[in-house]
Amino acid sequence: QVELVESGGGSAQAGGSLRLSCAASGYTTSSYCMGWFRQAPGKEREGVAGIDSDGTTSYADSVKGRFTISADNAKNTLYLQMNSLKPEDTAMYYCAAGIRDPNCSGGYCYTYCLALSLLGFGYWGQGTQVTVSS
Repeated sequence: QVELVESGGGSAQAGGSLRLSCAASGYTTSSYCMGWFRQAPGKEREGVAGIDSDGTTSYADSVKGRFTISADNAKNTLYLQMNSLKPEDTAMYYCAAGIRDPNCSGGYCYTYCLALSLLGFGYWGQGTQVTVSS
């Protein structure tokens, strides 16, 4: 059973930084993809950043150059370093573990995941709140 537990959320001033962590258990595959999503009140959940087992990363345009996703395989932990925070970054942040693309029988099978499509993720954490004040 896959379990994802986020931590590190909190409050920050605009221009400040926070680092989110996601401890993963039960998700032990040599080939994987994981990501961070966020959801603000009244808005849809949106992809923030993704990373696969090759170290390939992807980011939403709104966070490029400010956020960095990384993974420590030895610790089974995913991170999201958030710098130059803006009030519009305020949201609940979710860690997610990717699933293989439907009907993928070979080659790269995490296209949906790295594209930050909800279709590419099958496991979710409970979320951690990030609040940025101006």
